[in-house]
Amino acid sequence: MIRTTKLASAIKLGLIASVSTSSFVMVNSAVAAEDNNAAVERIAVTGSRIQRQDMETASPVTVIDAATIKAEGFTSVDQMLQVQTSMAGAAVGSSTNNGADGVAQVDLRGMGSQRTLVLLNGRRMVNSGSGADSAVDLNSIPVAMIARVEILKDGASAVYGSDAIAGVVNIITKKDFEGFQIDVTGGMTDKSDGENGEISALYGFNTEKGNYTIGAAYSERRGVIQSDRDFTDPGNSSFIPKGSLGGLIKDENGNWIARDSGYDYTQDSYYQTPSKRYSLFANMTQELSSALVFTGDILYTKRKSNQQMAAQPADIMLDVCQAGDDPVTCMELDQDMIDAGIKADDKGQVNYRKRMNDVGPRINKQDTDTLRVSAALEGSLDINNGMNWDLSYAYGKNKADTSVENSINAKLMTNAIYADQDAWFTGKPMTDQALLDSVAYTEQADGGNEQHVLSAGINGELFDLDAGAVAFAVGAEYRYESGYYNPDPIVVAGDSTAAQQDPTDGNYNVISVFQEVSVPFSDKLTGEFALRFDDYSTFGNASTWKIGLTYEATDDLMLRAVAATGFRAPSVSELYGGNSGSFDYLTDPWKNEQDPQILVIRTSDEDLKPEESESYTAGLVYSPSYVDGMSLTLDYWRFKVKNAIARMDTQAGLDNCFAGDVSACEAFNIGPNGDLSKLTNSLTNVGYQDTSGIDFNLAYRFEALSLDWTVSNDTTYLLNFEQDGLDYTNTIDGNFGAYAKVRNNFSIKAGQGDWNVMYFNRYIGEMDDLGEGTKVDAVLYHNISASYFFNDSWMMSAGVKNLTDELPSRVSNGSDGGTVPEVYDTVGRQYFAGVTFKF
Repeated sequence: MIRTTKLASAIKLGLIASVSTSSFVMVNSAVAAEDNNAAVERIAVTGSRIQRQDMETASPVTVIDAATIKAEGFTSVDQMLQVQTSMAGAAVGSSTNNGADGVAQVDLRGMGSQRTLVLLNGRRMVNSGSGADSAVDLNSIPVAMIARVEILKDGASAVYGSDAIAGVVNIITKKDFEGFQIDVTGGMTDKSDGENGEISALYGFNTEKGNYTIGAAYSERRGVIQSDRDFTDPGNSSFIPKGSLGGLIKDENGNWIARDSGYDYTQDSYYQTPSKRYSLFANMTQELSSALVFTGDILYTKRKSNQQMAAQPADIMLDVCQAGDDPVTCMELDQDMIDAGIKADDKGQVNYRKRMNDVGPRINKQDTDTLRVSAALEGSLDINNGMNWDLSYAYGKNKADTSVENSINAKLMTNAIYADQDAWFTGKPMTDQALLDSVAYTEQADGGNEQHVLSAGINGELFDLDAGAVAFAVGAEYRYESGYYNPDPIVVAGDSTAAQQDPTDGNYNVISVFQEVSVPFSDKLTGEFALRFDDYSTFGNASTWKIGLTYEATDDLMLRAVAATGFRAPSVSELYGGNSGSFDYLTDPWKNEQDPQILVIRTSDEDLKPEESESYTAGLVYSPSYVDGMSLTLDYWRFKVKNAIARMDTQAGLDNCFAGDVSACEAFNIGPNGDLSKLTNSLTNVGYQDTSGIDFNLAYRFEALSLDWTVSNDTTYLLNFEQDGLDYTNTIDGNFGAYAKVRNNFSIKAGQGDWNVMYFNRYIGEMDDLGEGTKVDAVLYHNISASYFFNDSWMMSAGVKNLTDELPSRVSNGSDGGTVPEVYDTVGRQYFAGVTFKF
């Protein structure tokens, strides 16, 4: 039984148009079809395996279509997702210069990228990046192939399994295309840097019983150096080019004095990292018989990216010569050093620090290849009102070669200092190229991920009740995941000035069975029930459930609510990752450390258990009959995660140990008198998250002044974000990112016939600075764009992002340039334009 009401149409309007004014074209077509009582095809909706006639589900879904992506000038998937109000934290992307290896991820609700499941055409996408990754690199999915992106803002483990704790991002590719289309887009900042561009081609043709769509895309993004922006706070690293010995430096007269300045690393580091991407993709649908259809898709992306940071900081502990020592195995303290107060510590060593500018900046490079192939058979059975079945297989593989130019071999550098310490302690630039070449090298590493997913299912209608048919979906799935990462042998041996790191290698498999049922209890009340069982080769099994209710209180108002459980299985890197070092921004309460970046040894654990979660949403969809074209949605949400796989708060551990807590000293491997040489932070299942908030959306389409108008407003109000005993609500810092109470996106579009103009603004509210306890200013970004259709074949669009060149807010312990580039726009005003030609 198909029920079509004004409210059902309004629900589509509210869900699909929550961020997209241009999406109304698609929505209105659907509404018109219903008004004419035309046959409505069953569709798949993200968050459910039951195919249905409309989008009347209990879970909130936001849809962003290709027209919106073009209108807002997005050149990558992560840019498009991270401006949504439902995002928080600090997901890595094009603005992350240190430690991300060029990957881009999504962080729904700020709960961590590993807790947001990414699908491609409704099926899992292989994790990707530099190797043994726990999330999808969104760079592997070109914007040119996207038809729309559906964001499910609700826990969905009962439907999709692990990783869907915070929600799901389902990227739907272009298919059923006919003709040939070329798109060319480009942009740059008003400072004449940060150029970016993409050229893509799409070709599709129909056969008697099928369609074949193929495409290719090339995109390039150029860098923006931090010091090229006037607002950037200069860096102040204790590692300086002239070098320091025991904390002292040589002045111009050759005297050892206290270090009175730091090194400004912002002149070498990026706000926007360079990248090149090459992509090929294809979709096909072929009807084999009246009851059997074969579908398939393939995606291949090569990414070449790089980041640049200040020259390697060499932190060397030199053995001081004692009586009888061979001088080539130690350094000698001359009288000037002794008179200045330079002396060996209780281990007989003295610390030497030098910024290796004489060698050159560190240049991180990545060459990644990601392949994803999916094929499926879909058929129908003449049972009851008809049932559908499907059998699918998806294969994904990611391989990466990474390097770091101008790295320093600490062991060779130590020996070089012992052999000729005068060459290193002058405080002047080093010109002996042979000497520099003897200690410098290029790190080489490789890694990858592999995924196999075999799935089968059946869905349809079981029987009719007075209010309609009881629909169902059942199925089973087998999934295999593996990953590896091999650091450079010098890094593995601990001989590099970079942090030591061990290799990672491991795999696991999981067998799952799942079921869903949709029951219309009455004409107004519908229940949705899901249950899933997963059996893992690593930790055992997990069961999850989901219950959703929709109630059409009136023709204008629908109420909805969902309660669900979820889980996240530990990833390959969390289970089998070798020890690795991380230079975290910390405050040493003993004041022994000279630099705020302190080495922390991070460890994994093969005995980790899965994370467990509970999620709740409740809200309404309201489409007032007295205001034609308007839809309002209001949803309360809450997510609770226990046994979270997390690292304890290192700063809290330092502070507690300093205060006399012996257990904290032991947990973080802190030595006597604040010895942090073996500072360790292990992955455990002791973490938790508890976050809640309210989402509000207004979508309104109307005619006025002989123009067609569309208005959209999205607001997320964060009520609470608590993690591991700390309250991050309305705070920001460089380690955890931003959890603003208020985020708001507003857009208005006006047009007529062949042209339209759009205005967007994005608001991030005032927050508390975790580092200083002061207030961080709110920001409001303004964007404008316009498009013009010359004819059926030619279309041109152009716009400006950050029209008023709004500066990023200052954050005391910001990750780069005195701010958090993953949260605020550090590039500045940008111009963009594009042309589409179709024939």
